[in-house]
Amino acid sequence: MMLVLLLLIYTSQHALAVVVEMNAGEMSVLLPCQFSGFIPDDPTVMWTRNDLVPKSVHVQHKEGDDFQGQNQRYRGRTKMRPDALDTSDFSLTLRKPEMTDSGNYTCSISGGRGERTLEDVELQIKDQQVEVKVVEGSDSVILPCKTKHDLPEDTRVEWTRSNPELMLVHIYPHKSDQRKKQDGLYRDRTAVNKDLLRTGDLSLTLKHPTERDSGGYICTIYRDKDILRQKVVLQVKGWFPPWATALLVLLVLFVVSGGLLFHFRHYFMSVYKVEVDSGVESVLLPCKTVAHLPEDVKVEWMDSDDKKVHVYQSSSDHSDEKHQVYRNRTEMKRNLLRTGDLSLTLKHPTNEDNSTYTCTVYNREGNILLKKDVLLAVRVPQVEVDSGVESVQLPLKTTLHLPEDAKIEWKDSDDDHLHVYEKRFDQLEQQDQVYKDRTKMNEDLLRTGDLSLTLKHPTDGDNRTYTCTVYSKEGNILLRKKLELKVKVPQVEVDSGVESVQLPFNTTLHLPEDAKVEWKDSSNYRKVHVYENGSDQPEEQDQVYRDRTKMNEDLLKTGDLSLTLKYPTDENNYTYTCTVYAKDQTILLKKQVELKVRVPQMEVDSGVESVQLPFKTTLPLPEDAKVEWKDSCTILSSEYQSRPNNRKVHVYENSCDDPEEQDQVYRDRTKTNEDLLKTGDLSLTLKYPTDYDNFTYTCTVYSVEGNILILKQMGLKVRGRVQVQDQTGDIRNRSSSIDPTPLMADQSV
Repeated sequence: MMLVLLLLIYTSQHALAVVVEMNAGEMSVLLPCQFSGFIPDDPTVMWTRNDLVPKSVHVQHKEGDDFQGQNQRYRGRTKMRPDALDTSDFSLTLRKPEMTDSGNYTCSISGGRGERTLEDVELQIKDQQVEVKVVEGSDSVILPCKTKHDLPEDTRVEWTRSNPELMLVHIYPHKSDQRKKQDGLYRDRTAVNKDLLRTGDLSLTLKHPTERDSGGYICTIYRDKDILRQKVVLQVKGWFPPWATALLVLLVLFVVSGGLLFHFRHYFMSVYKVEVDSGVESVLLPCKTVAHLPEDVKVEWMDSDDKKVHVYQSSSDHSDEKHQVYRNRTEMKRNLLRTGDLSLTLKHPTNEDNSTYTCTVYNREGNILLKKDVLLAVRVPQVEVDSGVESVQLPLKTTLHLPEDAKIEWKDSDDDHLHVYEKRFDQLEQQDQVYKDRTKMNEDLLRTGDLSLTLKHPTDGDNRTYTCTVYSKEGNILLRKKLELKVKVPQVEVDSGVESVQLPFNTTLHLPEDAKVEWKDSSNYRKVHVYENGSDQPEEQDQVYRDRTKMNEDLLKTGDLSLTLKYPTDENNYTYTCTVYAKDQTILLKKQVELKVRVPQMEVDSGVESVQLPFKTTLPLPEDAKVEWKDSCTILSSEYQSRPNNRKVHVYENSCDDPEEQDQVYRDRTKTNEDLLKTGDLSLTLKYPTDYDNFTYTCTVYSVEGNILILKQMGLKVRGRVQVQDQTGDIRNRSSSIDPTPLMADQSV
């Protein structure tokens, strides 16, 4: 009866969660959360993941996003709508999803009196994709996508293309209003099975594939509240027409001069590629023809997102047909029909302009006379520095003559202002709070053309793409350049069980005697260690780090600001920041160090009689020491995250085992060696292990005063499930999700 009840509870809880599937390597994933109720006066929207410490994924108040307590693994990767509290759309965008992001996420809202859960979302990141190859000229190709059969009638299926930009390839159901949303490149070229809901076969048929169709495609299934995604990579191989093959043979046989081969090179290239660096004034997208073009033709440039870049018709440009992104940024040559030079000049290109551009020439009846593709790749230079440098320069120099009333604006990839220069002065009031007192530009920058920006005390939180834009008085763009900043954080790796680890930080700068040194972690920015007024300040230290940290003597004099952390575990896997302040709280120095504590893992097959978690030490242990083994679910997947943890597995005290302190799940299932304090062999034997025992186990040795003498962790992974015989004699599968009762010695395995 208990088994059935637990199964029903588990099944009902699982059914409440929205399932979102996504392949690793995608740009982002959306975790849905819509609210239709009353929003409290002082609302806080929280996205959490209960298997992590800290559990905060994203928090938003009325004032905006709050990243202070965010778990470090999500730093710089989460985003909510700025108007979320106005629209009641609390959905979360997670950038660059990884396998470790798989888990259960909870969307909740609070108003000071209590917290209300709005949505549970199970995110599944899969490391798999299907590759399909086809030869250009084939009638069609099938992009496979299959799921469970008998889907609900309101199921919606979307096929999209993820590169070079997001394009809508096909929608099911294919209604007339949705047809307009389909990218023009795929009109009348796609089809799906008629009975796809019954069969679950959502594969897409793409007619007449060409090399331009090569790329990644996403099949997205909206089933009830679940969102399932599968990725297919299509590779269309080009082929030479017979005349091109014959010409190539002639060139080889008769050793024709390189000039002739150069002349015909475009016939052998499916797409012409143009590469430039960000910051150039303009780029030319070539398109030339020797054919005679009538005066009534129409020349149209479009990007791969089906946006009109430039239109020429009736002997003039048609600026009103351009997409707003390209307004005042494109230009074609005069007398283009007479010369046959249909090339397009694009001003101030950035990496956001990376696309395949198509030049198409139509006659008066709308028939295509000429079509050519040009691939534009704008390279963004990268600036790399090590964490701990005093400052970094984002370089930008120009030889253009800039007017005295020009405006210079530096922005980050979140569209926040780093620095604004206008009317011959810095406009500090427009600067985002994150960059206050941290930026500087040169004097006489408009005269010298040196628009470089200096950013002080860079950290990995500054790893972004930065854009400098120069505007005229009328608001026209005179210059634009992008730079990517990469701040490298050194990593310190140790194995669990070491007595201590040192986070190194040495400086040659002269530090004043009244300087303050503060170490913080990336979890809620907790204070790890504080040194001020010539001594340590333990009362400012977070309780997690009490009696566990140490710094050198005369640290300000020697410049050795390294921190020693005792008994490190994987719960201490954070990025640690050391900041040195002057008396007036000005930052003098800042450096980051990432700590990685490796936990060894034991793997056994389900059904073994026992498994040993090894732990041996050469340290002399007092006779009155206490040995305590505990479990925790820090290494587990989302399947186990709701299970209890931090339970006492085995306790040895007063020279004997103490089963009364042991959790009932482990009763009669554990054993340690005799004379363990004398031999130093603190290994634990766990009987009848199953997948329900998949935990990280921590062994801690305490002195009689309660001080930690030694600590070590060990992960256990039991593969598969075990069959056990219940009291009725029936054989059933032992599964963590169904039966949490421990296996006993009298059960047959």
